[in-house]
Amino acid sequence: MQRLYDFLRRHPTGVDSFWAVMLAGLALLWVVEESMGREVRLVAAVLCAVLCAATALRRRAPEKMLLVVAAVGVLQLATDVGINPADFAMLVVIYTCAANGARWASWLGLVGGLCAPTMAALRWPPEAQTQTQWQSVVSVAFMTIPFALAWVLGDSIRTRRAYYAQLEERAARLEREREAQAKVAVAGERARIARELHDVVAHNVSVMVVQADGAAYVLDAAPEQAKQALETISGTGRQALAEMRRLLGVLRTGEGSEGGEYVPQPGVEQLTDLIEQVRGAGLPVDFKVAGEPRPLDSGVELTAYRIVQEALTNTRKHGGEHAGATVRLSYADTELDLLIEDDGRGAGRELYEAGGADGLGHGLIGMRERVGMVGGRLDAGPRSGGGFRVSAVLPLKPSR
Repeated sequence: MQRLYDFLRRHPTGVDSFWAVMLAGLALLWVVEESMGREVRLVAAVLCAVLCAATALRRRAPEKMLLVVAAVGVLQLATDVGINPADFAMLVVIYTCAANGARWASWLGLVGGLCAPTMAALRWPPEAQTQTQWQSVVSVAFMTIPFALAWVLGDSIRTRRAYYAQLEERAARLEREREAQAKVAVAGERARIARELHDVVAHNVSVMVVQADGAAYVLDAAPEQAKQALETISGTGRQALAEMRRLLGVLRTGEGSEGGEYVPQPGVEQLTDLIEQVRGAGLPVDFKVAGEPRPLDSGVELTAYRIVQEALTNTRKHGGEHAGATVRLSYADTELDLLIEDDGRGAGRELYEAGGADGLGHGLIGMRERVGMVGGRLDAGPRSGGGFRVSAVLPLKPSR
């Protein structure tokens, strides 16, 4: 049954042609049985054929078929061809124009359909003996109802199709918006993971490189120091692997916490360990905390840690052999102030923002993105007396 329905929907002209043939058969019986002159009979046969053809082609060209049907109606009045079964085509064409045709054709069909019964009653009035004037008015009204119903039905079909089309367009728009939001979310997550990877790799690898160079330098003269440097390299590598494992765990789907080791996000409390690690790598760091420490949001904690880590990493990369750094962490009522300065030879702002001579890091770009995500401010650049300065202000909830 569904196949038959789909076939009929794919061949609308064939379906209309079938009904046109059925209508032509009824019209032919009327032409044969109706008492009329030869010439009128011939004209009636031609007009009926045209109406049947309009029925077959109504969905291909509804506006043109409406004009054809209107012309046939005028010719019927002019040639005295009375109401016949083929006039049913007028109802069908009016419905089609209301449902599928242009708006002007729809309104023209409505006006023509409402006027047709009245004009027919005036052209072929009933005999006075058989029908009163009041009965004639009622008869015309009842004959007008099918034309009005045909138009109303067609117009309601048009409205329903427009409503469904609007729903489909809205659903498609929402789907596009969801896809765009998903792409934005994926891009944001990739950027976040890229920043994390940069901070983890840049910091830990730079420590490993410094320790490896130091171990190679004192390998023969001081084996114990070389051994200690190698142990630092090993510990730093394990720490880097643990953080890498945590970051890559974000990319896994369908895997719970089972079978995987997830390391908590680093925060302000881990700054002491970070600075000790940097000192062990050969960079003197003066670290001081002002104000009353208190629990912070995880985003602010991670941002503060990564800014200090990135700034000290760049100091090791650009500060030179005898560079030193200071880190100041100040708790205020509504903000957390970070100040990282070094007295090395520094690097130009352009080189710093590009991530160093290798051009592979993110430098200030990553810092600004992190600070912007928590609604803070960042000011960074070369110091007037040499070295580099990074200042960040991160908003906090007021303390009670």
